[in-house]
Amino acid sequence: MVVALADLTDFEMRLLKWISASDFIGVPWSTVRAAEAFKVDEKDVYEALASLSFKARDNIQIFYDGGAIRIVADY
Repeated sequence: MVVALADLTDFEMRLLKWISASDFIGVPWSTVRAAEAFKVDEKDVYEALASLSFKARDNIQIFYDGGAIRIVADY
């Protein structure tokens, strides 16, 4: 199954752009801060990240380093 960036929801696309413009390697990822920034529930952020890891797998990398989640994206 091929999924294109055009298949992303509006929130997924905004989150991907935000991650791309941010430094979540030097600064650990915070789901709480992301939820506050987008005025959504934390659950919505987790679901969007899970979806992005599938739909935009060539554009996002989520990993654990130094005791925290790190995320890098290319959009």
